[in-house]
Amino acid sequence: MTTLTPDVAPYLGQLIGFRRDLHAHPELKYEEQRTAARVAAYLEALGLPVHRGLAQTGVVATLHGRGRSAANPGPAVGLRADMDALPVQEINTFGHASQHEGRMHACGHDGHTTMLLGAATLLAQKPDFDGTVHFIFQPGEEGGAGARAMMQEGLFERFPMQAVFALHNWPALPAGQMGVRVGPIMASANRFEVRVQGRGGHAAQPHAALDPIPVACAIVGQLQLLVSRQTDPLDSAVLTIGKIEGGTVENIIPDEAALYGTCRTLQPETLERLVAGIERIATHVAEAHGCTARVIIKPGYPCTVNHAREARFMGEVMAEVVGAQQAHTDVLPAMTAEDFGFMLEQVPGAYGWIGNAAAGQPGVNLHAAHYDFNDDILGLGATFWDRLARQWFARGMGAA
Repeated sequence: MTTLTPDVAPYLGQLIGFRRDLHAHPELKYEEQRTAARVAAYLEALGLPVHRGLAQTGVVATLHGRGRSAANPGPAVGLRADMDALPVQEINTFGHASQHEGRMHACGHDGHTTMLLGAATLLAQKPDFDGTVHFIFQPGEEGGAGARAMMQEGLFERFPMQAVFALHNWPALPAGQMGVRVGPIMASANRFEVRVQGRGGHAAQPHAALDPIPVACAIVGQLQLLVSRQTDPLDSAVLTIGKIEGGTVENIIPDEAALYGTCRTLQPETLERLVAGIERIATHVAEAHGCTARVIIKPGYPCTVNHAREARFMGEVMAEVVGAQQAHTDVLPAMTAEDFGFMLEQVPGAYGWIGNAAAGQPGVNLHAAHYDFNDDILGLGATFWDRLARQWFARGMGAA
């Protein structure tokens, strides 16, 4: 069986146009109606059966290799891309900038979607592999847990697969390079809220009140010790307070102050210690000053933990596509979070990075208002997905 990848060059113009159209028309989590319709139409034009509406706007298409069918799918692999945009006001002025106030593709999901469509194009041109590929276009990655929603609606039961893979553009890597690692590659992300209850009064008479604002500030300072003094320096954890609320005007002590934050770790047990520490510190610091504190934990995404076999395989395919010197198989994990972690809790697989920085230029950070996906890597991403799927079957990776 051959694993030769078809030439992506004839399709690049079409893919670039598709990606820029998505960029100009971004849609937020679970609002990806136009995006899903365009994706489904593209896949149907390739002759693939398409299932729409999983997790509201999700799309799944299936390609059977030669001799395979729905009744006899053989080994199956899933390739996943995310589709949603962010509530960010774009400041770019190029022709395909967002046409919608207050939202943009600031994380490259338009590129992820297009690369996977390119892979579907290549695989459909030459389906000489022994198995089935499921193309998963997921909604709601940006805070909507769309991966979990698709799973709850039967993604892996309706479309059984032995492994699932995902790819994210990475501005810290130059275009032409790729990266993956065994084990945690993205952090878990939980949000929390601390509400400090005091007793309001006049700003000129603080002794007659219980001022929650300095108590909240004291809690902020003490929470930092959970990372700097209670976490192993060789472990990784981040705790950030991103928002503080309290009061109405300068001369009134409020009844309540609130803190809003996020904590991120690469190990579940570290997360458990942080959560317990937040509750302990907030409660006792408040009590020490005569106030009370209520802690609300808002569970988010789990760690994205790559399975060893699948991550090594992904790294080998990266080396085939970009060369061993350009394929980094032990990248440092990032403290950003990704809901693909939910999928990896249920099905073996791996999550990798594809370099997005233009030649000789520093990459623009993800979620930045002047971010744009690098169209020069669309062909590389499509080629990589095509090669990974073919090699998965050629090597018998899905065999029982």
